[in-house]
Amino acid sequence: MLYMIHGTDAPDTLDRRLAARPAHLERLQALLGEGRLILAGPCPAIDSPDPGPAGFSGSLIVAEFPSLAEAQAWADADPYVAAGVYAAVTVKPFKRVLP
Repeated sequence: MLYMIHGTDAPDTLDRRLAARPAHLERLQALLGEGRLILAGPCPAIDSPDPGPAGFSGSLIVAEFPSLAEAQAWADADPYVAAGVYAAVTVKPFKRVLP
């Protein structure tokens, strides 16, 4: 089943986000290689594809996992969580309708 993972950034964590980004992307690449990643990306803090020093307000990932518990465990092990980038992480079942 698909699950939506939404991480909400803590204030003033852009430097931590940038430092943890390679490890974060490595995990996403693994999901992609397994054919389980539907989409992933950050949410700019301002209305711009490159927010510069304004940074990001969070991230959205939609991926396939065997269960909600496994999706939650994967999200809890994210390098952004370990680095203190995310203040909160929400994991919910997701039903794809389009495309």
